[in-house]
Amino acid sequence: MERWSSVLKIPLIATSSNYYRVAASLCLSEVPSANAIFFHGDRVRDTGNPVIERLYDLQKVAEVIVSKFGNSVNAWVVEASVFNGPFAVYKDFVPLVNRYGEPTASYSPIGFPASSSIVSLLSSFLQEAESRVLKEGKDVYWRSSLADSPRTILLGFSKGGVVMNQILSEMSSLETNSADEHEEIGMVPASKESFLKSISEVHYIDVGLNSSGAYITDQNVVQRISQRLTGGGSSVSVFVHGTPRQWRDEQRGWIVKEKDELVRLLKSEGENSGGKLQVHERFYFADRVPDLQMHFEIIDVMDVSSA
Repeated sequence: MERWSSVLKIPLIATSSNYYRVAASLCLSEVPSANAIFFHGDRVRDTGNPVIERLYDLQKVAEVIVSKFGNSVNAWVVEASVFNGPFAVYKDFVPLVNRYGEPTASYSPIGFPASSSIVSLLSSFLQEAESRVLKEGKDVYWRSSLADSPRTILLGFSKGGVVMNQILSEMSSLETNSADEHEEIGMVPASKESFLKSISEVHYIDVGLNSSGAYITDQNVVQRISQRLTGGGSSVSVFVHGTPRQWRDEQRGWIVKEKDELVRLLKSEGENSGGKLQVHERFYFADRVPDLQMHFEIIDVMDVSSA
């Protein structure tokens, strides 16, 4: 299958002075089965470790995502637009964060900032990409109306996990019949409502913070998602991937406690959803001493199957 790949600097809105570096590997010759959107973590530089250097490279990660989910997916890798030193700050997606990009309050769905920002970012990227592809003399149908909307797979690595938490909060506040039935179906969702309804998988990938809030632990959030799915929404699977780097960090013991609580809530509410809300917990490199390499290497080895 023919693909088009690039890394572009994209403003969230036309008047914004902040640009996001976004890598994408997009299907050119057929309708994608899904959009897999990966949010990267804090910045690393000059580690001298080829594994870490490769898996911080946005385009390389996009290639890994395609290899994981299949050649029929569009892969998107988003880097934060603001860094405080090495610390990624996803303030457009999670407004209530400190200067290190860590949440200062519970994840609030008010204004739907994460879903609105993702829709805007993907739409702006497609507009720029389409112009470039046409200049290359290739045909694109990215703006064509589709019979079915591609599903959405979300992945948050390390600091990118805060975006996953925000998305779950917004999913919990989505009205069951909120999508515009007259909305044209395109390669990427045109509204926050259709975006949130298209989500089929959420992956936490070795997330962790230097403060609480690495995993959302609000029972009401998980309960409302379960109730919405039971009321007619499509199934959602939440994957929690981790390594000793985060889950055995004795200095930050809250990380594993929050992870355990989220998994417990998802299992409990999953039983009430008739199987529509599922959770998969996976631990990697259990026999290795924690180090930075395993933190990145999990991107390569993570198992994304539902089995």
